[in-house]
Amino acid sequence: MMRNVIKAVSLFSGAGGMDVGFESAGVQVVFANELVKEAAETYKANHPNGMMINDDINNIMDKLDGFRGVEIVFGGPPCQGFSVAGKMDPDDERSKLIMTFLDVVERVQPKAFVMENVKALGVLGKWESIRKNYLERARQLGYLCVPFILNATEYGVSQKRERVFFIGMKENLDPFFEHHMRELIEQQKNEAPIIKDLLFPLGRAGTEQNPDTCTAKITFATHPIMRKSPYAGMYFNGQGRPINIDGYSNTLPASMGGNKTPFVDEEYLYGEAESDWVVDYHKGLLDGSIIPEFKDAPSRLRRITIKEAAKIQTFPDDYIFCGNKGKIYTQIGNAVPCKMAEAVARAVIAYLDTEMALA
Repeated sequence: MMRNVIKAVSLFSGAGGMDVGFESAGVQVVFANELVKEAAETYKANHPNGMMINDDINNIMDKLDGFRGVEIVFGGPPCQGFSVAGKMDPDDERSKLIMTFLDVVERVQPKAFVMENVKALGVLGKWESIRKNYLERARQLGYLCVPFILNATEYGVSQKRERVFFIGMKENLDPFFEHHMRELIEQQKNEAPIIKDLLFPLGRAGTEQNPDTCTAKITFATHPIMRKSPYAGMYFNGQGRPINIDGYSNTLPASMGGNKTPFVDEEYLYGEAESDWVVDYHKGLLDGSIIPEFKDAPSRLRRITIKEAAKIQTFPDDYIFCGNKGKIYTQIGNAVPCKMAEAVARAVIAYLDTEMALA
């Protein structure tokens, strides 16, 4: 029997990373909303047949009445207020948007909702009261909701990015919902390629296929703060860290574009060097054979490009980004990795299918 197309409303859509994932899982997005102009333009460029409203979500609530009854509402409200990397301010206006997300759920009454956010919101004691309020509000609206902490590397994304997904099901009396949903998510696990294998096919930075988009210098810190790993610590200036291309990148930040952009050893990436220059330098600092001095790093170390950042976030290779370079890096850093979103979407759809079969 042919299943009906599952329709969804996308909130805080950004450049559309979460939408790409849900669409890959077979969901049709019938409405999307994003406040930031450049991100909304990016969304429209890649979803020419979709409906994107570029406005404050509080201004467009009435428009959502026309989508009452769609199967899923999904989105990732801005997370800076809850982020360990940010100020962690619950009074930050952006922190209140998780409740605005539920305001939309109340209007649209979907069968399921998925809200993505930083891991801290799902686990930190500091946010326990906010978390409880959120889950209680969802319960009052008729939804059984559980937060799931996932690591992107386990779902085909070459990036150590942990996030919480609040998954809610309407009128759900399943006492084992959390167990069943976790099982379905586990079934979506898919080992990610290492960075070297992911980026190598793009070719060198500065080519037509992989334009060089970040020229921020990489310089040494005169007073390095060392860690055991050559990919941790602070022995380069700026917050951009070296990426271990034999493993996974750390979370790509929305602040990329300048010296907060991570970097790689290009000669090692393309097999011209037998070892990562960063590893050798780190070893020299630790054993005292290298004395730190303030100067530019060798040219073989360079910032990752927009194409590479997008690939690490698992955007399609032909995805179009709008705005200046800084705005594009921000859109990529803010996105939910497409393949991570796809794994969650597939699990949610599988659960909905099981519910329908039992109904």
